Amino acid sequence: MTIVIGFEGSANKIGIGIIRDGEVLSNPRRTYITPPGQGFLPSDTARHHRAVILTVLKEALEQAGLKPADIDCVAFTKGPGMGSPLVTVALVARTVAQLWEKPLLGVNHCIGHIEMGRLITQADNPTVLYVSGGNTQVIAYSERRYRIFGETIDIAVGNCLDRFARVIKISNDPSPGYNIEQMAKKGSQYVELPYTVKGMDVSFSGITSYIEEAAHKMISSGQCSAEDLCFSLQETVFSMLVEITERAMAHCGSGEVLIVGGVGCNLRLQEMMGVMCKERNAKLFATDERFCIDNGAMIAQAGWEMFRSGQVTELEDSWITQRYRTDEVEVTWRD
Repeated sequence: MTIVIGFEGSANKIGIGIIRDGEVLSNPRRTYITPPGQGFLPSDTARHHRAVILTVLKEALEQAGLKPADIDCVAFTKGPGMGSPLVTVALVARTVAQLWEKPLLGVNHCIGHIEMGRLITQADNPTVLYVSGGNTQVIAYSERRYRIFGETIDIAVGNCLDRFARVIKISNDPSPGYNIEQMAKKGSQYVELPYTVKGMDVSFSGITSYIEEAAHKMISSGQCSAEDLCFSLQETVFSMLVEITERAMAHCGSGEVLIVGGVGCNLRLQEMMGVMCKERNAKLFATDERFCIDNGAMIAQAGWEMFRSGQVTELEDSWITQRYRTDEVEVTWRD
């Protein structure tokens, strides 16, 4: 049996998870939450991670009922992500790998999401929609790479939602996206917003600028409520995502969709994608917030796959990078 511990801290979540042959033994996590109207800065986020990482590590080992000697490999997020938090987590991963005398593995964050989604849902060869605060990509596996068929050409969908939440001072606890989703359920009037799909790609900067500028005017003039804007924003951006996902499915002849990433636990997105899948006689796979939102177990799972296929990262190669594309990684563990 192979046991891998995974360290994740590329954004405002710090998580450490342990996987044993496809079984999640532990997956504790902490979130750095800022006041309404504020985002999270890299230096402050790194400070938060430094303050709690050893507590989370202790929890992970205790919940799994394991000692350091039981671990076979230490995996960490190499990138993409925010520089300071990535460095903080990589430093701790490197240190424990040397203290425990275990091999080290640098994991691509996006591939962590995909492999966790495949493990939990048992999807065979899905078209993947990866949606989060930092990434928006439509991905399919082909010839030992996760190929990007479409993506955002500017900001991620999660960033669009987060920035709107900041404008109308929606709480960041537990996350801005979750609070927008709850408010959207009370919205009834659809406000037309810019809809930008360019072939296989999407753009969210235009709709973000538009709604940031118009929100206060619309709400104060009584033209619509904050709930109506949440509803309209969700409907518009999710429609764009469903459109490009369907196009990728048609191109690949795929009968499965897997939604991963933090925005992937939005039930309205899952519902809209489900309607499209039903029309195509396809299957939809998604996970809940335990595994959609950044967590350590997903890095452990990708690390487990990589380690079993013979990969390790030498200490001198264990640097981090803020830019690390999904299709840069050779997928040695799939046929």
